[in-house]
Amino acid sequence: MKKIILLSDTHHSLDKRFFPHFKKADEIWHAGDIGNLSVTDQLKQFAYLRAVWGNIDNKDIRIEFKKMIFFKCEEVSVMMTHIGGYPGRYAKKIADIIKESRPNLFISGHSHILKVMYDKKYNLLHMNPGAIGDHGIHKFKTILSFKIDQKEILDLNIIEFPRKEN
Repeated sequence: MKKIILLSDTHHSLDKRFFPHFKKADEIWHAGDIGNLSVTDQLKQFAYLRAVWGNIDNKDIRIEFKKMIFFKCEEVSVMMTHIGGYPGRYAKKIADIIKESRPNLFISGHSHILKVMYDKKYNLLHMNPGAIGDHGIHKFKTILSFKIDQKEILDLNIIEFPRKEN
């Protein structure tokens, strides 16, 4: 069993209020718009990191990370990219890639809107963790926490904090 923390859109900063949750993770997955490599260097101190680059990320980040990754966690096949859309409204070419690769879990970021949806057409779960950074439209900083046990995705939780600490 693996405990996963999923986040996106850090835009150059990590909010310390999330650190206790990072410490409990076996793996941290970042769905793009990292901002700078100091963000991913910090995340690597908490747990194993899987990440993709986003549209704001510079060449250094694009050298270290890919635009799209495919991997297995336990027995769950995962596809992760930054700009991907969601069931019924996938970004250009994403539906074709999903159709060909058949992931069980499709992860994207970019919108700053937390969304978890099941896609009946492609028989997959879609997750967008919202945004954790200080830039963007979001009023709350959000991450997702869940466990993967063999083929099962369990104990999905939303962890959120107001964007501005009071």
